[in-house]
Amino acid sequence: MPIDPYILLLLGTVGLAALLPARGTASDVASGASTAAIAFLFFLYGARLSTREAMDGLKHWRLHVTVLACTFVVFPLLGLAARGLVPVLLTHPLYQGLLFLTLVPSTIQSSIAFTSMARGNVPAAICAGSFSSLVGIVITPLLAAAVLGGSGGGFSADSAVKIVLQLLVPFVAGQLLRRWIGGFVTRHKKVLGLVDRGSILLVVYTAFSAGMVQGIWHQVSAVQLGGLLAVEAVLLAVMLLLTWYGAKALRFDREDRIAIQFAGSKKSLAAGLPMASVLFGAHASLAVLPLMLFHQMQLMVCAVIAKRRAHDAEARETEGAAPGPVTASVPAAESRTAVGTGTRSG
Repeated sequence: MPIDPYILLLLGTVGLAALLPARGTASDVASGASTAAIAFLFFLYGARLSTREAMDGLKHWRLHVTVLACTFVVFPLLGLAARGLVPVLLTHPLYQGLLFLTLVPSTIQSSIAFTSMARGNVPAAICAGSFSSLVGIVITPLLAAAVLGGSGGGFSADSAVKIVLQLLVPFVAGQLLRRWIGGFVTRHKKVLGLVDRGSILLVVYTAFSAGMVQGIWHQVSAVQLGGLLAVEAVLLAVMLLLTWYGAKALRFDREDRIAIQFAGSKKSLAAGLPMASVLFGAHASLAVLPLMLFHQMQLMVCAVIAKRRAHDAEARETEGAAPGPVTASVPAAESRTAVGTGTRSG
């Protein structure tokens, strides 16, 4: 269960912000650069998403509705239920971050990689992750307005304007220009993937610098972080069980259940970080901490589950059961997440 290398970069960025936070003019420059980076990031998301592939994926609508319901209904309900843990296990700021975690969309590439490893329905995982990311651009801010507005989450009319200008407008622009730039984006996806990851690191540095300047880290102790990890472990376990046995109750076959479990139980760090920066502003540092911890936890746990599912599939075939569908090989770069992108940390 190796640690995601991108998590190490993120932790290094947090350490840099702790030692050398941006102040004064440097803070203004970093904030402006972060805003531009977020807009460019979502422009690339729009340019990468194939509208035709998305429409083709609608044929398996029951699976996609199930994944969306897990991501944007069940997860948020569990997040709201965790309100009872304040202040026993969670401080209010950490709870706000946990609640935000439950609102962000699912991953793409990590869901695909684990579904492929477990010998599940890879095409369904591709479409389910893509739909979740696309819907999340609109649904996540709306859910944040509903459950975080007026409770210290930092959502306001100004945030709504920022969402439109920094996220939706660039995304739509990317979709409109895909006809002319889609080929270029595809040919240079590795280089643009580095731009993606660099943009997210800049967002993290800016957010945690603001937190350091405001002394926000004095509000979190080791015991509180331990409580947060325990709550997130329970949250992940509940979602893994619900997606697996719930899909069985809905009469999905084994390959579809695998896709539903991995796409419906995971949250995207790559999509969540830029959104948190827009929604929470100066308070984004604590807001993204639960998401960063949950991201690494889900990768480690799902890697074990995927290997177990693959072993079960091999055992079934050895015993004479019909083999599962042939799926395309997907690189096991688990943490690449964005709409059809090679962005790590999904």
